[in-house]
Amino acid sequence: MSQPPVIVLVRPQLGENIGKAARAMLNFGLLELRLVAPRDGWPNPSAGPAASGADIVLEKAQVYETVADAVADCAHVYATTVRKRGITKPVVTPEQAARTIHTDAGRSAILFGPERSGLETDDVALARTIITVPINPEFGSLNLAQAVILVAYEWSKGEALAQPTQEEIHPPAPQDELEGMINQLDAMLADSGYYFPPDRVPTTRRALRTLLTKPGWSTYELRTFRGVLSALDGRKRHRAG
Repeated sequence: MSQPPVIVLVRPQLGENIGKAARAMLNFGLLELRLVAPRDGWPNPSAGPAASGADIVLEKAQVYETVADAVADCAHVYATTVRKRGITKPVVTPEQAARTIHTDAGRSAILFGPERSGLETDDVALARTIITVPINPEFGSLNLAQAVILVAYEWSKGEALAQPTQEEIHPPAPQDELEGMINQLDAMLADSGYYFPPDRVPTTRRALRTLLTKPGWSTYELRTFRGVLSALDGRKRHRAG
């Protein structure tokens, strides 16, 4: 089984961006963060608040002086960048890289460059493969955390991560409950004189039934709607009395 990739931030400039990158990592199950020569040193007090609870990633983060040191134990190194002139390396999308990482033996590292300039040519030279995100050529600006989250998300597709907690979904109500609601509405409409002219009544009723059977009502929803109908009917009768 393959190991999760190591995220390597090369010469990151702002502590806030390191924190946001850590948050992006933990969202998708990545824990190992390596920092190469962070501009403002490490630890950085600005990283914690920006991580929004991803403290475990920041606490385990390791600092290295050079990119070569940071990836020394990794068999596969990816550089996230646009194509560099003079460098001929395989170029893949984050999705393609993720599939390979899941099947390759040995550790993989993914390099992300400084916020303003990105990876330098010497940094990319250490990688075996380039990861490039297809992006709007008129506006190719991704911040550091965005780049990390794109790659982390693609990797996470091959993992059994839990879905976010969702509200309980009520099963569809049985047919007799749906019929009860339709009959209640039908009686109210007939009493109000809605069905007119008489020769159109079957067609109108059929159209209403089609409309009301589409949503897949739950028992709770039917009870709620019938309560609304009862309230309207009771108010009408109260006024008539």
